Amino acid sequence: MKIYISTRKIPGLQNLTLTERMAILEAASKNMPIPQKTILNILKLLVIVPVFVLLLKVSENWWALAWAVLILLLYPLVVKPLQYSMSVQYLPKQINKDNE
Repeated sequence: MKIYISTRKIPGLQNLTLTERMAILEAASKNMPIPQKTILNILKLLVIVPVFVLLLKVSENWWALAWAVLILLLYPLVVKPLQYSMSVQYLPKQINKDNE
């Protein structure tokens, strides 16, 4: 599986506007089978759960709040490329034909 950091790098979507690319990727992610959606959601949880654990530790250590904020800022950098990469397989057939 190739990792796409930006929607501009996805073959077949380069010439579209950002809103068009996002709409197409949203539709593609809805076509994902349930096991892949589950894996993606578990990966999201693995990124989010440490934030809540760190927030619970704020009463003991104020640096935990800084770490929680850092993780929240890095969340889109970790999750979005995975979501894009998993959704590419389910792009509409017309876009996939353009790639071949």
